Amino acid sequence: MSELTRKAEKLDAADELAAKRAEFVLDDVVYLDGNSLGALPVAVPGRLEDVVRRQWGELRIRSWTEGGWWTAPERIGDRIAPLVGAAPGQIVVGDSTSVNVFKAVVGAVRLTGPERDEIVVDATTFPTDGYIAESAARMTGCTVRPVEPSSLPDVLGGRTAAVLLNHVDYRSGRLHDLPSLTAAVHAAGAVVVWDLCHSAGALPVGLDEHGVDLAVGCTYKYLNGGPGSPAFLYVRADVQERFDSPLPGWNSHAEPFGMRPSYEAAAGAVRGRVGTPDILSMLALEAALEVWDGVTVGAVRAKSLALTDFFLECVEAYVPEGRVSCVTPLAHGERGSQVALRCPDAGDVMTRLIERGVVGDFRHPDVLRFGFTPLYVGFAEVERAARVLAEVLA
Repeated sequence: MSELTRKAEKLDAADELAAKRAEFVLDDVVYLDGNSLGALPVAVPGRLEDVVRRQWGELRIRSWTEGGWWTAPERIGDRIAPLVGAAPGQIVVGDSTSVNVFKAVVGAVRLTGPERDEIVVDATTFPTDGYIAESAARMTGCTVRPVEPSSLPDVLGGRTAAVLLNHVDYRSGRLHDLPSLTAAVHAAGAVVVWDLCHSAGALPVGLDEHGVDLAVGCTYKYLNGGPGSPAFLYVRADVQERFDSPLPGWNSHAEPFGMRPSYEAAAGAVRGRVGTPDILSMLALEAALEVWDGVTVGAVRAKSLALTDFFLECVEAYVPEGRVSCVTPLAHGERGSQVALRCPDAGDVMTRLIERGVVGDFRHPDVLRFGFTPLYVGFAEVERAARVLAEVLA
């Protein structure tokens, strides 16, 4: 038994989150792709069967009231709220991340004055965010200015209306400084929108603490909501009454069943709704969120850093020198919950890793991504993943 294998056993024995593994459907595969799609929580299939057979099959339309379907977007939003540092009443669940980014960016521009005509967007962002920023700019008469997050304070000014930033870079795993960047945006008189897709459920966010205006996030990664599960939209309490969504729908109307020809936005976060909620996916997400019972985000973050530290230690010990280089920052304050390794033949390497039972993913042109979901990833699996990687690269 190697020294690192023994260390993995000791770390697993001391892991306070180890019992959570029993709440997921797992096999002997080392699953390090939770930053793309989280594993299936054990409670979800049974809950969905009840929703389909009893609520839909027997109660039918009565489930909108008796089954709590109508209030699900806000109820589940309140369940997500503590995981991103928000008080209740500020998050609504529904639609895709892309749709919510559009609502948030256009809404952010509308919160500012007409003299502000520039949308600043993270130049390293997930491509869809950039596409939507361009569309929002055309709709609002603004221009788009891509910028590296580290250079953001240098470009903010009187023309800046909205700033769209990623909390964690999807490709490299770099964690951006949400508190200081939010403060810089506010000092310039602009509105900030944070994309939390790669941080919600993986690390502390502190939306309320740091005065974030608007935020969006998906639920199928670290929140384990399932493929295509609905996203969420955060609208800070003190801007809710001024938030003007570009997608008004009957679900966000002050009197949704009044069927009035003129639109009047509902009060609170409800105005972030649009159309009929996707009940099957939404209630699967609600069941998935039960795995967070008794868990703090702080404990998850501590284990995340320990897992990624240990993985990097194992890679350094096992992988032939010069075969890979780490793209993810080593400093804890700059690291999300993934490790990205640059490798010239990354696509082929990941294919061979998956064949050997280590599942990560590949990002063009040369990045191997490994996501670490602390609720179900253990240290022995991390050591195994690094060992198999070394064998594939040898």
